[in-house]
Amino acid sequence: MGVLWTADDPMTAAEVHQALGGDLAYNTVQTVLFRLHDKKSVERHRAGRGHAYWPARDAAAAAASQMKETLADRPDRHTVLQLFAESLDRSDAELLSRLLAGAERRRRP
Repeated sequence: MGVLWTADDPMTAAEVHQALGGDLAYNTVQTVLFRLHDKKSVERHRAGRGHAYWPARDAAAAAASQMKETLADRPDRHTVLQLFAESLDRSDAELLSRLLAGAERRRRP
């Protein structure tokens, strides 16, 4: 995903393979792109005999979604959030506090 997030245009599997430096087999890169498409993490269009891929959402939105999914249906949500909050450095904790206050203000009628 990192390669696609930094790209200016959609990329074919061959272009992604080349950008990764060739440590992975081409077929592995292609399989991962197919699976990412199945999971709706990337979109694609026809490009020659294959496809060109691009991220369905930007890196920040994907990270936020992953954080939300991590908490979903957890019986220990309080503990997870507490440990996360305690792991933040002071500037990130202050930023999160301001963001939460702003979100709360926007929710009020």
